[in-house]
Amino acid sequence: MTRIPVARIFALLAASLLIWSHTFSNANVKVRVVVPKDTPDTARVFLAGSLPVLGNWRPDGLALTRTSDGSWQGEFSVRRGERIEFKVTLGSWDTEAIYQKSHAPGNTVLQVLADTTVVMAPVTWRHLGFSPPGGITGTVRYHRGLTGQGLNYPKDVIVWLPPSYEGNPSKRYPVLYMHDGQNVIDPRTSYLGYDWRVDEVADSLIRAGSIEEIIVVGCSNSPDRAAEYSETDLGRAYCEFVVTKLKPLVDSTYRTLPGREYTGVMGSSMGGLISFLFVWWHPEVFSMAGCLSSAFSYGSGSILDAVESSTGLLSGSKVYLDCGTLDLEARLLPGTERMRKLLVSKGMMEGKDLLVVIDQGAAHNEPAWANRLWKPLTFMYGARK
Repeated sequence: MTRIPVARIFALLAASLLIWSHTFSNANVKVRVVVPKDTPDTARVFLAGSLPVLGNWRPDGLALTRTSDGSWQGEFSVRRGERIEFKVTLGSWDTEAIYQKSHAPGNTVLQVLADTTVVMAPVTWRHLGFSPPGGITGTVRYHRGLTGQGLNYPKDVIVWLPPSYEGNPSKRYPVLYMHDGQNVIDPRTSYLGYDWRVDEVADSLIRAGSIEEIIVVGCSNSPDRAAEYSETDLGRAYCEFVVTKLKPLVDSTYRTLPGREYTGVMGSSMGGLISFLFVWWHPEVFSMAGCLSSAFSYGSGSILDAVESSTGLLSGSKVYLDCGTLDLEARLLPGTERMRKLLVSKGMMEGKDLLVVIDQGAAHNEPAWANRLWKPLTFMYGARK
C-alpha cells in the first residue's frame, strides 16, 4: 500500500477545491456582434462595460475578434449571479452601436447565472446615422474654444438662460456651473444620447415657483477628464480656468449675481468630486456644491483625508451628496457615506446646509441623474422667501 504524505493530500485537496470553486462560481460570457452593412472596413469592435475586463466603461475596454463570417466575438468570465452592463462601440463614445435610429440605446444588462452567449445586431453606429430625440427648452448661447493656462484642450461652453431673462432686462440671476457640459442640456451632444435635462427640469421648477430663476453654464469635458476632475495639477488648472476666465466672462456677458452666495457648481462621478473640490479650494467664489454619484475615493481618497484632518470647514456653504446602489454606484457609495459622516462631524447639519440622498436601485448614468436633478436644484436654489 502506497502512503501519500499528509502535505501532499492537503495540496491535492486545495487544488481540487480551487478547480471546483472556479467551475461552479464562474461563468463564461460570449458576446457576438453582427455588424451592420455601413460598418467601415477598417473598423474594430469593442465592448465597454461595468467590469475591469470591459474597461470599467472605457469605450475601447475589450477588443473583439473578427470571425470568418464577418461578425465580431469576445469572451470573458464573471462570477455566477453577477449583474453586468455593457455597450458595443467602434472604440469611442461617438461610435457606439445604435439599434433604432431615433432611439438612444441604454446599456445591455445581464444577470449571469450560467455560461451565456449574447448576440448583438446594431443597425448603425452613432456617428453614421443617429438622430436623438428631444431638443433644448429655452434659450442657449455658446462660447466655443476657450483656452486656459495649464489645460491641454480648449473648452466649449453652453449657457442656458432662464424664462424671464429676455423680457426683464433689469433682473440679475444666480449662476450654476456644471461639468461635462456636453451632457447636461443638449441630447445631440450627450455621449449616451440622453442629457441631464437641466433645461427642462430647471424650467419646470422655475415656473412652479420651486426654485429661483438661475443661469446654467455647462463647461465641456476633454480627453483629460479624469485628471481635470480630480486633485491634480490639471484639476487645479481647470478650477483656475473657471474662476479666473470663465466666471469673469459669464459675469461680464450676462446679468448675473456674481457673489459667492449666488454661485454654485454641480457634476456627477468625477464631476461630483471636482464640484466639491471647487468649493473646498475656493469657498470665496462658490457657496454651493451638487455632488452626484461622486468618486470621493478616487486618488486613494485624498479629499476625504483632507476633510477629516481639517479644523475649519465650508462655513456658510451648502453641500448636496447623492448616490445610487447598482453596480458602479455600489462601489461609490462608501465614499459618499464617509463624506457624509465627516461633514456632519465637522458641524454641517443635514437638512440645513447638507442634504444626502441614497437612490435605491439607481444606476450610474444620465437618466438616473436627470431623474433626481430636482433634488439638488431645489436644495441649492430653493425660492427665497
